[in-house]
Amino acid sequence: MIPGTRPLAALALIAALSAPATAVTPASEAAQAAQLAADQLRDSISRLESALGADDQVTALTEVIHGYEQGLAALRAGLREAAQRETDLRARFQAQHDRLSRVLGAMTAMQQSPETALLLHPGGATATARSAMIVADIAPGLRAEAEALQSDLDEIATVRELQDSTAQVLGSGLIAVQEARRLLASAVTDRSHMPVRYAENPAELQALESSASSLDEFAAGVSRMDLDVGPPITDFEGAQGSLPLPVAGTVMRGYGQADAAGVSRPGLVIASAPAALVTTPWPATIRFRGPLLDYGNVMILEPARGYLLVFAGLGQVFGEVGDVLAAGDPVGLMGGTEPPAQEFGAQFVADATKGGDAGQSQTLYLELRKGRETLNPADWFVMNALTGTQQAQD
Repeated sequence: MIPGTRPLAALALIAALSAPATAVTPASEAAQAAQLAADQLRDSISRLESALGADDQVTALTEVIHGYEQGLAALRAGLREAAQRETDLRARFQAQHDRLSRVLGAMTAMQQSPETALLLHPGGATATARSAMIVADIAPGLRAEAEALQSDLDEIATVRELQDSTAQVLGSGLIAVQEARRLLASAVTDRSHMPVRYAENPAELQALESSASSLDEFAAGVSRMDLDVGPPITDFEGAQGSLPLPVAGTVMRGYGQADAAGVSRPGLVIASAPAALVTTPWPATIRFRGPLLDYGNVMILEPARGYLLVFAGLGQVFGEVGDVLAAGDPVGLMGGTEPPAQEFGAQFVADATKGGDAGQSQTLYLELRKGRETLNPADWFVMNALTGTQQAQD
């Protein structure tokens, strides 16, 4: 309980008497952003039925899932911002507890005593006049304190209302998006018009898979293979700095950044929610897909001659070696299991308020290679909230 809140009825009454205009507060702005994100979630789910009748179900279902996850990312950011605002307000209450208690006491006394009795002074008429002048001087300050307190309390109430409504929205939409993911896996398998550069895994690739001792060795071997995958379809190098990250989540470690064990890797580690959709950021040919060593499922794409995109840690992969993908096509889903619908909303709210990678139990490793060299993905990809991926806060 916030210290000094017991006599807040007096404050609320005085603030109401002043009838201030509704102010735009940080919490209300965060709530508005979160409401827009919730509307995006609802819109995405509402398009599921039409996606089932689309000529290209893969594209339609991908858009449904992607829209839902983008909405989740925006909602997560809004909830985090609102929760931080509440924390700041509560800290301010704690820091000003003594002064606020005196203000509350004064305001309560003024409410409980008739105005004429407050102005009477045993020293006579002159002293009474002086006391009236003093009260007139301090009353505006007390009223301002009351209004500020009421505004802060209204912000906290806004945050709480936002969190409660969010949990309900998420719980109702989870089942639909889970069905969309299931249908997507089936639709990718049934897709018959996918262009193919070559028909099956070359024997050289199979030999490399069985002999490679690390992801780096395997990817370097793939880059050396002399396969007819055709010239670059588009200007991949011209896209540097503008590529969307393949999954919505939080970048936990950057290029060459060591983990807790002191191990550094030449790529990004992105924490994501369970079953998150993974897409290709650029038109590319699948050069390898499937389990590799202890990296989980690995997907290696060739967006242009000499370049490779490596994704490791997927729970499920789509497509076959040789398939040519368009930008934004699904390449798989992350692993893990989401909580039941009745728990998902409340858990998401709790995780969002914590920030960081709370609730994002899966990790996707992303590497970009040119020949045998690795490139820093941060120079090629956009890493901000607009892409659904945020940088971890220190």
